[in-house]
Amino acid sequence: MADQVTGPDWTPADHRPGPSLFFEDLEVGRRYGLPSRTQTDALFAAFQLASGDNDPIHYDRVYCQSIGHKDMLAHGMQVLIQSAAGAGTFPEEVADALIGFIGLECKFMKPVYVGDTLYSELVISELIEQNTTGVVVMTATIRNQDGVTVLTGEHRYLLRKRSSVSG
Repeated sequence: MADQVTGPDWTPADHRPGPSLFFEDLEVGRRYGLPSRTQTDALFAAFQLASGDNDPIHYDRVYCQSIGHKDMLAHGMQVLIQSAAGAGTFPEEVADALIGFIGLECKFMKPVYVGDTLYSELVISELIEQNTTGVVVMTATIRNQDGVTVLTGEHRYLLRKRSSVSG
């Protein structure tokens, strides 16, 4: 029955949206918007559970207000993960070329509180050519619902060149 639905020659690779891009197909300035996400109480609790970070600044509203914050402050890493390229189309677009995520640098610019909605984007800022591979440098920017930049940074990915797989 499966062959009647999918066809005899179907494989999971047929599910891809199109052919994979390689290092030489990319251009500086290419933008990848990531889905927005509101930082809910549930996300705070889940991140606290996963990280083991039990600082009261992340879960005790009364404590946070007593030290001058308007509400619970998001974990820094909770904010950083909102820039994960896997939430967007980049990894899918370079599936056959992607060797790995090789570096990260970031700066936390402003606090993120429970209830803030974060809008993240990655923009290719540099392409560093190597022999059979290349490094894709992406600038990461995360803004809140008011347009305030809360994080800036840089991601680095190692990709194959097309010539390294076809020749």
